Amino acid sequence: MRSLFGDLRGKIVGKNIKIVFPEGIDERVVRAAARLKFEGLVEPIILGEPAAVRNLLSSFGFADPGITIINPEDYPEYEEMKQKFVELRKGKATLEDADRLLHDVNYFGVMLVQLGLADGMVSGAIHSTAETVRPALQIIKTKPGISRTSGVFLMSRENTHERYIFADCAINIDPSAKELAEIAVNTAETARIFEFDPKVAMLSFSTMGSASAPQVEKVQEATKLAKEMAPDLALDGEMQFDAAFDEITAKIKAPFSPVSGQANIFIFPDLQSGNIGYKIAQRLGMFDAIGPVLQGLNKPVNDLSRGCSADDVYKLAIITAAQAVQE
Repeated sequence: MRSLFGDLRGKIVGKNIKIVFPEGIDERVVRAAARLKFEGLVEPIILGEPAAVRNLLSSFGFADPGITIINPEDYPEYEEMKQKFVELRKGKATLEDADRLLHDVNYFGVMLVQLGLADGMVSGAIHSTAETVRPALQIIKTKPGISRTSGVFLMSRENTHERYIFADCAINIDPSAKELAEIAVNTAETARIFEFDPKVAMLSFSTMGSASAPQVEKVQEATKLAKEMAPDLALDGEMQFDAAFDEITAKIKAPFSPVSGQANIFIFPDLQSGNIGYKIAQRLGMFDAIGPVLQGLNKPVNDLSRGCSADDVYKLAIITAAQAVQE
């Protein structure tokens, strides 16, 4: 991970990227924000009661780090933010709705990003994925031509320098063939942030028609659509994981595929298999699982696991800043 995050740090250092951290009451978040500021990687904006946040910073040895702290409860531009929230929601929210929702730190943080006062947001240490993603979808929304956001995990094992991307492991429960194709193409774009030469495998329990079932047909159709969307992308399927990953197995099961045996991006057919797959790799394979990194949004908002460490917060903030630089 040192070389990977060394490269990412090089992309963002000195760029003054502002990342908002809504969970200023969490020690892991505050510790990571202080480290990022100390290393000159991002300009953190921490939401919370200033005295409480400063006490946490002081307990970590950061007596006066110059970090911006905003208390949503007494934000000077709060009334203006409410008005802009109503305008953005285009008749779907009243001022009363805005007042209620903006007392939620995730909605408040996303509004800072939408208004250009921050470049990205990292949350989820004490909030669910839904609580982090919902405000982003309602306010920031997806990029033109993208129907929905999706969540990828960067899987890295430091002692072997292996690096892969798994998707979608966080958002879409049972994507259609068209949605799965979109996820695959979006993931290849995200992979380029990490200096990947993307080789995308569309995973199934079947390899090139070895089995027949509606689930297999979905992946076959998704592969066809993804190739039409990105004809120059190295992508193939449907294939089992061993055919996608292992060169010897690939020669037997998919000898003519341009990605079999060498895939570095794995697109799972549904959330259930994706979530199980990344956690098996994390727990049994001893991979670091960084993410989920959300893709497809107009501006970067990323979600932490509630079991995250301060180092996880630090790494995801670096990725978020790198996304902002690439926008």
